Amino acid sequence: MENTFGMPIIPPNEEERLAKLRSLPVLDTHQEEGPFKHIASMAARMFNVPIALVNLVESEYVYTKGSAGMETTSPVPRGTSLCSLAVLREEATVFQNALQEPCLLANPMVTGGMGLRFYAAAPLTTKDGFNIGALCLIDTEPREFSEADRRVLENLASVVMDNIEQGTT
Repeated sequence: MENTFGMPIIPPNEEERLAKLRSLPVLDTHQEEGPFKHIASMAARMFNVPIALVNLVESEYVYTKGSAGMETTSPVPRGTSLCSLAVLREEATVFQNALQEPCLLANPMVTGGMGLRFYAAAPLTTKDGFNIGALCLIDTEPREFSEADRRVLENLASVVMDNIEQGTT
C-alpha cells in the first residue's frame, strides 16, 4: 500500500481491528439518507465547515458512509486518506493548517485539487476499543479548533458508534 505520510499508518492491532469492523453491520451498506448523512450534516453546520464525512477504514481503502458537502464519494486509498492517521489515536486528530504539517506535504488531498487545509477527525471507537473509522471535518481554509471543539466532535463520533453498534445504519 502506498503511503503518502512518511510514517506507519497500520495500528499494532490491525488484524483484530479489521475483524471487528467486518463483524459490524455497516461495511456492506450503501451511503444513503440515513443517520450517518444526518450526523455529517449536523457536524458540518455545527463547525461551519464545507465538508463532513463518516468514514470507515478498511485494509486498502477508506469508505464514506455519510457525507455533507461532497456529492459523490468513492473509496479513497488508505495510504492517502487522513482517516488512516485518525484511527491511530484515541483522541481527535487535528491539523489546523495542513501546509504547516511535514507529514502532509506529499499528500494529494493537500497538494492537489481538493486543497485541504484544515482537517479534524474523531475516531469511531467500538465499545471494546477498536478504532474502525472517523468522523471528519474538512475545510479549504486553515482554522482554529479548540479543546471544547474536540470534545464536541468526539461526542458526535460516539453517536455514530452507537448507531453502528445498535445496527441502525
